[in-house]
Amino acid sequence: MTAPARALPAAHPLEARLRAIGAARYHDKHPFHHRLHGGQCSPDQVRAWVINRWAYQAAIPMKDAAFLSRCSDPDLRRLWRSRIEDHDGGIAEGGGLRRWLRLAEAVGLDPDYVASGRGVLPATRFAVEAYVRYVRDRPLLQAVAASLTELFAPAIHEQRIEGLLRHYDFADAASLSYFRNRLTEAPKDVKAGLAWVLEHAAAPQDQDAACAALAFKTDVLWAQLDALWGAYVEPGRIPPGAWQPGEGLA
Repeated sequence: MTAPARALPAAHPLEARLRAIGAARYHDKHPFHHRLHGGQCSPDQVRAWVINRWAYQAAIPMKDAAFLSRCSDPDLRRLWRSRIEDHDGGIAEGGGLRRWLRLAEAVGLDPDYVASGRGVLPATRFAVEAYVRYVRDRPLLQAVAASLTELFAPAIHEQRIEGLLRHYDFADAASLSYFRNRLTEAPKDVKAGLAWVLEHAAAPQDQDAACAALAFKTDVLWAQLDALWGAYVEPGRIPPGAWQPGEGLA
């Protein structure tokens, strides 16, 4: 069993490299998010985003379960398992997944349709599956480092809450509860994950691998938004089998 991660100075050079990757590559810079947060998305564009983002949300606890299945360190498992609990929740109250379906209902979608995964864009599905495979198959250091996009998540959640409340009638405390909860869940998760990566990436090649893992994860997030833009904004070419406006409504 490895010892708990020791406290490290904030100026750790690897942390600076990781934060620079987020500053350059995180998907808060994608034009779809600017459009969404600025109130420029049509109701169907919002619905398309909710449907496709569900594919990513639903895969997170499966990704984390795959990670735990090959993690021999009980200290790391204790740190990690709350991620599944945050998303799945209990039988009565649910968790992040149930909150996302509450958002789906608020934007006029049938939650059962969204939960079925029907209508997800092929590129979204491929990106999500690639992330699950990455965490399942790569060394634990890279699997943990790939999760560190959570370093940058609270800022985008704050922007999203503010923008959606300002511009969209569906937005209220209930429909946006997923994002409000992530304001406290994500910092908790990333504090543990970042400390573990900084502790275990001592060699230069390990630090390079951690940075590559985070860059890969930003690609996963960016690819999902590129697919949304191409299908539902410009040129508006919806691929066969993907959601068509009017389908899956409540």
